[in-house]
Amino acid sequence: MNPAANDFIAREARFGTYNYEPIGVVLSRGQGVWVWDTQGNRYLDCLSAYSAVNQGHCHPKILAAMVEQAGRLTLTSRAFHNDQLAPFYEEIAELTGSHKVLPMNSGAEAVESAIKSVRKWGYEVKGVPDGQAEIIVCADNFHGRTLGIVGFSTDPVARDHFGPFAPGFKIIPFGDARALEQAITPNTVAFLVEPIQGEAGVIIPPSGYFAKVRELCTAHEVMLILDEIQTGLGRTGKLLAEQHDGIEADVTLLGKALSGGFYPVSAVLSNNEVLGTLKPGQHGSTFGGNPLACAVARAALRVLVEEGMIENAALQGARFFDGLRSIRANTIREVRGRGLMLAVELHPEAGGARRYCQALQGRGILAKDTHGHTIRIAPPLVITGDQVNWALEQIRTTLTQDFS
Repeated sequence: MNPAANDFIAREARFGTYNYEPIGVVLSRGQGVWVWDTQGNRYLDCLSAYSAVNQGHCHPKILAAMVEQAGRLTLTSRAFHNDQLAPFYEEIAELTGSHKVLPMNSGAEAVESAIKSVRKWGYEVKGVPDGQAEIIVCADNFHGRTLGIVGFSTDPVARDHFGPFAPGFKIIPFGDARALEQAITPNTVAFLVEPIQGEAGVIIPPSGYFAKVRELCTAHEVMLILDEIQTGLGRTGKLLAEQHDGIEADVTLLGKALSGGFYPVSAVLSNNEVLGTLKPGQHGSTFGGNPLACAVARAALRVLVEEGMIENAALQGARFFDGLRSIRANTIREVRGRGLMLAVELHPEAGGARRYCQALQGRGILAKDTHGHTIRIAPPLVITGDQVNWALEQIRTTLTQDFS
């Protein structure tokens, strides 16, 4: 590695908290699907900041909206109205079919906000006894890193030595509708679930699962919360992943690509019944719904639709998936994916996914390992067919090489 890059990494290690273990590259610039390191080497970004840059790095129209708004007004707090919040509400509600919008900053804040909201709805509308509300979640979930969220994680790395944790959560297997049915009680207020489990390794539930989930939630007056922070906004080849199953959530959580990677923006989308229970002073955020965030999010949504990125994700995702499936390598256990949310799971005897990600770096591709044996592949939605074909060549060469 170049001495200058080593210096950046060494200073990170000296002053920073060791809560990440990045691939050994120091990035300094990005444009579209490409990023460049401090030595000028170019890489195809196959992570997209965990789907936060669906629109591609430094999209010029989002950048222009950010610069223009930053020169006018950035923050007012919600003590006053601003001229970007109402248009943001209206545009995202029209796009997603939502009735109410609660703007926040990070994805984890959106999850926490949804938990608060459905509990309040449970007590004030459904009639659950105070303090007895239950929320059902899935094993191997990933909904964020706050104390409230890691309390219902099953990942020991995320959970161990951070307790005690808040009660009120039941954990069931992902993709098992029968387990959901058995877990529901009169005190159940919500089922919080990812349409596709991203951090777990792009785990896709069985066909018909979410149709049955929707049926059960409706029958038992349980709010279905879909965490679409990674799957939403075109990643799977639909605006929302729920559309693959022909269902509608009661509460939808968006973040990451809601700003195209320029600024932390998230949102809870729901109906009047759930979010209508919140009254002034009961929940909020100094930065949530600020004019800069709203202007950036409006531009991010606009280019996603106007430039056909969702349709391109479906087209190029199918090309990428088929290409990965065609690779004949003893290292590959399974290929999974929907749209441009893809994963290659390796056999345990392959020696771990990280060394393959490091080898891909040497061939101009940045991907990330997860759960030891899985390589996640999620390029920006602006990727072209030629770029997919080139990436497949590098991946095929890497997965068939001999590391012994």
